[in-house]
Amino acid sequence: TLTDWMAGRLIRQGYTQALDPGNIPNSSNLLPSLQNVDFDPGREHSLTWQSGYAGIACNKAKYPKGLKSVADLWDPSLKGRITVLDEMRDTMGLLMLQDGVDISGTWGQDEFQKALEVLRGNIDSGQIRQVKGNSYKEDFISGDAIAGIVWSGDLVQMNFENDDQWEFVIPEAGGTLWSDNLMVPIGSPRKANAEKLMDYYFQPEVAAQVAAYVNFICPVTGAKEAMEKIDPSLMANPLIFPAEEDLAKAHVFRSLDADEESSFAADFQSAIGA
Repeated sequence: TLTDWMAGRLIRQGYTQALDPGNIPNSSNLLPSLQNVDFDPGREHSLTWQSGYAGIACNKAKYPKGLKSVADLWDPSLKGRITVLDEMRDTMGLLMLQDGVDISGTWGQDEFQKALEVLRGNIDSGQIRQVKGNSYKEDFISGDAIAGIVWSGDLVQMNFENDDQWEFVIPEAGGTLWSDNLMVPIGSPRKANAEKLMDYYFQPEVAAQVAAYVNFICPVTGAKEAMEKIDPSLMANPLIFPAEEDLAKAHVFRSLDADEESSFAADFQSAIGA
């Protein structure tokens, strides 16, 4: 169950088995927007497990004027209180969108490097406190970080457990949309069992149970209606069941070729000091 770019790599390298749609009739419940992706045309080798946004968030009490854009993170009053994600596609995706780049379309080294200089400058100046994976949540909860680039599902969970302290925003220029994907490795003799499990999770009633627990974007049509019997309050949560206008502001980072993957990843790791 791997994120888009890694799923694409495994599929390209022939490490996954083609799925048998006859064993997964409930796969027809996959949201239309996810039924065809550039890393797996026609969804022959994968199905979406969960999706989510990368966007920006801030502590509502400590930064009451709120955030509208990635550029707002560079407010001098937030110096040393910002965290950004160590997932290149999300952090760089948001920075490039701020520059007006269509991250789903045609762009290259120049656009990437321009955004990277913004990241490097704000790390070097101390504006950015840390570049982290999921552990950024600890900084938000402790109060060491006031704002940053975050994942939507984390904020839903944090707000539920900590009295709704933070506001999540898809930046005006757009956010990133990512998915984790179910696949069957090429060596597995249990593909039919895996397909049966996938089919189970694509039942709307089951997908709603999962969504109520993990709080990420649910990829299954009908799950919102099924949520009424589990937790009606979640039916109106746009970070679990997004409105079309929100999805229109979310962009999938385009697939990279092998040379780009190597070059961009090395430059990003250098900039963040990893």
